[in-house]
Amino acid sequence: MLISAADSVLLLVDLQQRLMPAIAGGEAVVANAVRLAEGAGLLGVPVAATEQNPDGLGPTVPEVAGYPQLVLAKTAFGATAEPGFDSLLPPGRGEIVVAGCEAHVCVLQTVLGLRAAGRRVMLVADAIGSRDPANRAAAIERARGHGAEIVTTEMVLFEWLADSTHPRFREVQKLIR
Repeated sequence: MLISAADSVLLLVDLQQRLMPAIAGGEAVVANAVRLAEGAGLLGVPVAATEQNPDGLGPTVPEVAGYPQLVLAKTAFGATAEPGFDSLLPPGRGEIVVAGCEAHVCVLQTVLGLRAAGRRVMLVADAIGSRDPANRAAAIERARGHGAEIVTTEMVLFEWLADSTHPRFREVQKLIR
């Protein structure tokens, strides 16, 4: 089943200033998160974000900070366990597209919580990261085993578009060139 812009929410997990420099391939993770967020904005997909212990890890990186409509500060690793999480995602949207860090901790625990709640989850493999690439790979494998769909930034953007005649096609296409 394809990903629908009308049914999606983009959830950006813990892309924070003091964490990202330690992430293997962190620049690419941020760049793809920006592509997803830009595409979401062009196609009417709500964007939400979390920040793990922002007093310690700082705010969301500046490249991403302007996109989320709502940001949830949290101490729970899995965002779904945080009080107030339910108000982070807009009602009526059943597909959660997840990007962020760290893949094997907060991203994975959030994905598992969303799956346990019966949500359809798309984990964007090229927009997640960990300090150690082996941890990232293990997180993808485990998420897949729990029913998360493993996708890429381009898959998400083109599925949100659905057709080359979409009025925003050229704008979205520019995001990946």
